[in-house]
This record gives sequence, structure tokens and C-alpha cells, in this order.
Amino acid sequence: MKTTKYIKGLALLAIFFTGIAITSCEDEPDKYEIAEGLPTVHYVRLPDPAVADSLITGSYLSNTICIVGDNLRSVYELYFNDQKAILNTSLMTDHTIIVDVPSAIPSVVTNKMYLVNINKDTVAYDFNIQVPEPEITSMTNEYATPGTEVTINGNYFIDDPNVPLSITMGNVPVTEITSISQNAVSFVIPQGVSTSYINATSIYGTGKSTFRYMESNVLFDFDNDGDDALYNYNGWHAPTIGTLTEIAPIDNNYLIFQGNLDNGTWDDSHFAFEYWPNGDDATPYLNTLTDFEDLSNLQFKFEVNVPDAWSACAMQIMLTTNNEVSGSNQNNSFFQNETFPRALWIPWQSSGSYTTDGWTTVTIPLSEFRFGSSGTAINALSATDITGLTIFVYGGGATGTACTPTICIDNIRVVPIY
Repeated sequence: MKTTKYIKGLALLAIFFTGIAITSCEDEPDKYEIAEGLPTVHYVRLPDPAVADSLITGSYLSNTICIVGDNLRSVYELYFNDQKAILNTSLMTDHTIIVDVPSAIPSVVTNKMYLVNINKDTVAYDFNIQVPEPEITSMTNEYATPGTEVTINGNYFIDDPNVPLSITMGNVPVTEITSISQNAVSFVIPQGVSTSYINATSIYGTGKSTFRYMESNVLFDFDNDGDDALYNYNGWHAPTIGTLTEIAPIDNNYLIFQGNLDNGTWDDSHFAFEYWPNGDDATPYLNTLTDFEDLSNLQFKFEVNVPDAWSACAMQIMLTTNNEVSGSNQNNSFFQNETFPRALWIPWQSSGSYTTDGWTTVTIPLSEFRFGSSGTAINALSATDITGLTIFVYGGGATGTACTPTICIDNIRVVPIY
């Protein structure tokens, strides 16, 4: 009897678990399962159905492609040259695989893709991975003087043994490159360079910088040296403009913010620069010096030098109109305005503290001038009647720690996004 009950119990358990299995299969009818056997590739195309008949034999890094064939659910791993791709089973069927080509540059180039099944059996298919020409997106200091070491950042800086990477600044070749990685190149600026684009040439072609070294269209250089750049303020408070012994200038004077900051600091005497022009020869409107019509294609730039740690308050940058800064509007409510858009530069926010190693270029697209005084996102800046500039280190909605920073600024400019 006991044996019979035991067998009946097993039978009931078997029925129970079989029911679960059947239910699970019914609940997940489309569950992805690895197939047996080897895959076959017929061709590769772009994933967009509108151009599905455009077959391709190669692709640039990071591009998305569609592999078409049979038994493609048998693919367990996929390589392009020696770089492994990330497979998303939601984008895999028996007949297609949609996948991103890896972004890493291959070390061993075979011009093939390799489809590997779960048993490590491999099918090779001819496919050429194309590496773009170098991309140059930024420079540590766009106003560094000849003889100074700088770094350009970007991608695809490939130093092939047979075709070494080369850099030119305008028509002047760089002769001293100190380090190269895929995303950065350091070098010494050669003599004889003036305002120019930077070009990087690799085995894969030549790329041009999205900015110009020594951009000539400067609004404020704080030097009364006879050029077109402005050198003084026009507002409530006389800022400190000059030089400090411990900070070598880029060229003559710069703007200096220096004092104590914490989360509640309001110190427009030491941390504000106001240019509220009258529209005369001495204080011209900024829109007579720069065309602000296409804000989406403009960026606000300056060089900054922060030797003493900055860890509280945002740098609020306001491209103002006469409506904001004339007559009765010249009061504290202007700084605290939650409806007039401004940029908030808070470089210490992610790490808790910010310093620089000498002068560093800061770039803020004018599309980022879209915040109120406390950091609330509001309507974007309008190109209408931009005449002045206010910079005030205050608030911004970020919580920091008390500090006594020195923040030096030079070569304020608004230039195109090339």
C-alpha cells in the first residue's frame, strides 16, 4: 500500500510539473530559443525598410546593419574582425539579425564577420569594416600660445605604423606629438600659427576641427589694446580686471572672481560682471558685434583658469536685452529672474569640486541658455535684441560646499558651431 501511494504521488507530481511546463510554454509562445546547426548568410542590408533593397558589403563603426540569411537563431556570438558585437535576441529571427557594428577599432583586420553557434562552430562572411577619418571636437585651450602643450579630443586618431597620424594647424605642420590614443592627441603648438582650423590625417583620411584655434571674433578680451574686443564693464559694480601673480595671462588682462562662496552666497561685488551697454561707441550693443540670428548654430566660449577649488554656486551667464537691464529693471530681481533664460555652468557638480590645470576652454551652446535662476528649465533664449552680458556666480539650484575659489575668465566670444 505504501508503495502504491508513493507511485501515485510521483504520478501526481509529474502531472503537476507537466502542467506548469505547458502553461509556461503557453504563457511565453514567442520566447527566444537558440537553434541548432549552422547559420547561412545571404546578404547584408540597411535596417530601414525604405532602403531594404540596398545591399551593403561593409559598414562604418557603430552603424546598425541587418544580416539576412537562414537559421540565424543559431548564432550565439558575432564578431566583426576581432571585435565582438552585442546581440539583442529581440532583434534576431530565423532569417534576420539587426545589430550594431562594434565601435572599437579592430586590432586584427580580416574584413570578415564571424557567426559562432553555441558549439563554437564558426561561419565566416566577407564584410568590410570602415573606420572614419579623425574627428576633432574640442581642445583643452584654444588660445594656448606656440610652444605650449595642448590636447585635442575626439575619435578615430589612428597611428598606423605604415601611415603615422599627422596634425596640421592651418598650413603649419605639428612636429612634436607627445601622446596618441583613439580619443585624444597631445602635442606642442608650433611657431607661426594664427587663427586656423586643426586637421588630423590618419590612414583613414583627414578630419577638420569643429572650432578654430585662436578664434578672432572675440567680444571681451579685457585688454585695452586697440583691437575690436571690449575690455571693460558697464553696470553697477566695478569688477576686478587685471592679472594675478600666480596666474600667467593668455595675453595681458583677464576678469577675476575671488572670494568666499557657499550655497546661500550673494556677492555681486566679487562674483559678477555686468555689461549693460548704452549703444554708443564706448559701449556698443553686442548684436552690432555678433550676429545672433541663428541661435541653434552658435556657442558661447571662454577660457577659464581655476587654481583654487570651486565647489558651490553656479556660474549664471545671461545674454541680456535692454528690457532686462535698463531703468527700473536694474535691481536684484533681474539676477533672480525665473523667466529670463540663461546658461548655468556648474563644473564642480559631478565631482564635488573643480580646478583647472592652467587655462581651459569652456563651450556652451546657446541652445543651453534655457534655465531660470534656481535651475528650473524654462523657454529657450530668443535672438531678439541681444545687447548685453551678465555673469554672476550665484545659486543655480545645485547644492555644494563652502569654498574660497579664484575664477579667472578671458576671451569671451560667441562663434558658430562649425
